[in-house]
Amino acid sequence: MKAELKGTTTTFSFQNPTTLFNTPHSPLSGALKGCLGSLDGACIEKLLLHCASALESNDVTLAQQVMWVLNNVASPVGDTNQRLTSWFLRALISRASRICPAAMNFKGSNTIQRRLMTLTELAGYVDLIPWHRFGFCASNNEIFKTIMGFQRVHILDFSITHCMQWPTFIDALAKRPEGPSSLRITVPSCGPQVPPLVNISIHEVGLRLGNFAKFRGVPFEFNVIGNTTPLSSAELSNESSSFNFESLLSLLNPTVLNLREDEALVINCQNWLRYLSDDRKGSRQNLSLRDAFLNLIKGLNPRIVLLVDEDCDLSASSLTSRITTCFNHLWIPFDALETFLPKDSCQRTEFESDIGQKIENIISFEGHQRIERLESGMQMSQRMKNAGYLSLPFCDETVREVKALLDEHASGWGMKREEGMLVLTWKGNSCVFATAWVPSEIRDNIGMDSNMS
Repeated sequence: MKAELKGTTTTFSFQNPTTLFNTPHSPLSGALKGCLGSLDGACIEKLLLHCASALESNDVTLAQQVMWVLNNVASPVGDTNQRLTSWFLRALISRASRICPAAMNFKGSNTIQRRLMTLTELAGYVDLIPWHRFGFCASNNEIFKTIMGFQRVHILDFSITHCMQWPTFIDALAKRPEGPSSLRITVPSCGPQVPPLVNISIHEVGLRLGNFAKFRGVPFEFNVIGNTTPLSSAELSNESSSFNFESLLSLLNPTVLNLREDEALVINCQNWLRYLSDDRKGSRQNLSLRDAFLNLIKGLNPRIVLLVDEDCDLSASSLTSRITTCFNHLWIPFDALETFLPKDSCQRTEFESDIGQKIENIISFEGHQRIERLESGMQMSQRMKNAGYLSLPFCDETVREVKALLDEHASGWGMKREEGMLVLTWKGNSCVFATAWVPSEIRDNIGMDSNMS
């Protein structure tokens, strides 16, 4: 039987599943027979796990047959479960084609085409759901509170959203009763090649931020560390241009960063640490790149460190474990988009495609090629404490600001406080966490002991 994975360029030959369904002791017999055409999320998750188990045990026949069933459920233009299933199926096929390409009869390209956005389009992308804006709002308000009394502010920014966080912050600085502080932002020359991607270089982004700051009357400086030659749009979309994180670590010192004593230093990490390897094998002092990064920025004596990421543990080596967590976590943005965008919306399709790229990396790759290695908020908080940081609870004003932001979006969005964290929720499910930290060595200097947890 020939089945085509709908909505992709992949054609895949699946074996006829009739014998599988007629076998009493088959993994797909019994209750799972009803999954053919079913839209039930729990049933789909079981099928995905059966397929993953088959691939891990090199049972090509079973994997093909489960994929046949999934292919009859999946649809890139269906409801939430159908659309999400289509991306998981694509990722499983991609994985299968690498494990046993001859047996799986893989044809065609499975590469996800990445479109480069304009900054205007990126602004619309970020505004679509509060996935990014939640962290922007929580972080900006805490930064604003921390820099009170300072006339100079230096933000060392590590994020994947091309400085979309800062226009709102610049606007807030411009409205300070005592007059705006001067603002310096330092960014790495490029970062992990993950969505969203834009069609201009980071240098051009800095120029546009500078123009906006000038318009708002805020003294502004923008610095790029690393490669000083701007990358072209073609280079920005090329895997070979991915950032070398080890090189980044060598640049995190006071001399390269030109740290100044009269500046309040802020470290901002938004959806960033997950892309630093946590592998300790062969590393110096038995530290992973992730821990080495945290140690280095702690040594810079920042006034505050903001850490924001998705609240999900995708660090497991087990494929079945990652599928379960990933399916239940990434259902959230698919479901949120379902509430207010039509099924044929190009904006919705593009946003889902970017999530699909994550799914493919989480499911299809292993080793150094799997760059999506999220840790939950609780895991990351423990990592920060182990590295010598103290948690700064978010103030009531920040909570009010975040709640006001969420009121602009669909009614399913909410927020909860959890052991020093603010957590974005959708229908009660945790989505994104935001935390604030300070190095324990400077706690006495900033007079915040009573607020530490």
